[in-house]
Amino acid sequence: MTVSPLVEPRQRLDGQLGTGAIVFMVIAAAAPLTVIGGNVPIAIGAGNGPGAPIGFALAAVILLVFSVGFVTMTPFVKEAGAFFSYVTAGLGSRLGLGSAFTALVAYTAIQVGIYGYMGWAVDDLVTFFGGPSLPWWLYSFVTMAIVAVLGYRHIDLSAKVLGVALALEILVVVVLDVVIFATGGADGIALETFDPSYVFSGGIGVAVLFALTGFIGFEATAVFRDEARNPEKTIPRATYLAVIIIGVFYAISCWALVTGVGAGNAVAVAQQTLAGEGNLLLDTTTRYLGPILRDVVQVLLITSLFACVLSFHNVIARYQFTLAQKAVLPARLGRRHASHHSPAFSSVVQTITAAILLAVLALLGLDPLVGVFGSMAGVATVGMVLLMLTTSIAVLVFFLRRPELAAGRTLGARVFPILAVVGLAFALWLVLSNFTLVTGGSVAVSVALALIPVAAMVIGIVLGRRFRLDTQPVEETTTD
Repeated sequence: MTVSPLVEPRQRLDGQLGTGAIVFMVIAAAAPLTVIGGNVPIAIGAGNGPGAPIGFALAAVILLVFSVGFVTMTPFVKEAGAFFSYVTAGLGSRLGLGSAFTALVAYTAIQVGIYGYMGWAVDDLVTFFGGPSLPWWLYSFVTMAIVAVLGYRHIDLSAKVLGVALALEILVVVVLDVVIFATGGADGIALETFDPSYVFSGGIGVAVLFALTGFIGFEATAVFRDEARNPEKTIPRATYLAVIIIGVFYAISCWALVTGVGAGNAVAVAQQTLAGEGNLLLDTTTRYLGPILRDVVQVLLITSLFACVLSFHNVIARYQFTLAQKAVLPARLGRRHASHHSPAFSSVVQTITAAILLAVLALLGLDPLVGVFGSMAGVATVGMVLLMLTTSIAVLVFFLRRPELAAGRTLGARVFPILAVVGLAFALWLVLSNFTLVTGGSVAVSVALALIPVAAMVIGIVLGRRFRLDTQPVEETTTD
């Protein structure tokens, strides 16, 4: 791809994204249909069975608690750096750079993993309709080319594409949920979901774990700060809305699937899905909506994955853009396109990076689901929980050092950050103690993968001696 003329570096991105557009991109990154079809069966089959929907609700509560402190600090962080900007403002440039590197690793990992999942899903779709079976990576690279074109252009185009794809996948799942509850499911509404004996069984940790992986990318609301119409209002609204919408959608849809197959059969059906002997989402769709909509759902799974990978591409390009503005990465990555006003060169570099990583994984002959998606999702999950934990500590320290800014914000500046630290520390323990379930690999391989985001954090801290990531001066911001 030939890069068009670029303007001088150290310019901000711009745009007129409203709350809805940002929420669309963040929810698209969560790939809701993919989570319903992939994470939910694992949460039910390997977790706490009929009580799995509560695991998704608990994960949403943990992230909502985190969001309060995150949003409270937002008016005092004047740049589109998401986690690392907050960590820098609260804990200094060394930990800030460590967080930046961790975020880049986590987002790159999940994006490459989704490319692997996409390759498998497209091949599965083609063969289902009688087409030839081709190597999964061919479809992955075709997807990457389309993402490269959209990511190179202005963010508004990506927002429109993501909005259409997201609306369709949410619509079909909502229709399925409504029909299941309206008809009473297999054995009536599954009230067992709220039975403490199921909710607090030994597998609740697994349910919460796979619920958390379904929220990766929700904090990216802050990454689009410079392209938001009114960031002081848009970013907080988008953050809360994204967490609430995703959480409610996951919990209700999980409950609907439990109701659809019957609480007594849910574990067995989910385990058959995990064994490749059925498909909880598609089979339930066939039962309640018919074979035609079953085919529609299978097609929408592709659009869900595409929306997800496009959203992460945009986020990574903007992370690199912001780091280049601070002279941490090469200056050319911090230039915006003259006409598209996008981080065009950063987008191109990001595509090249993803292509190299995907090519290596393909040459290793890894399975696209377990070897590529499973392992990369594991790296991303550890990285994102570690980042949120560090950010919550940063929010707490930021306001402790500036009591005048904390005045009138006690809940957001003190109480909720402390609760978030406790909740996220627990979540990190859940992730690590059940990590082999995420990666699908041995203990040794899982440990090595879990250490990748930790290593990125350490490298950033060490290199922080050479670079300063100081944020813009803190100032009181008021909104009408």
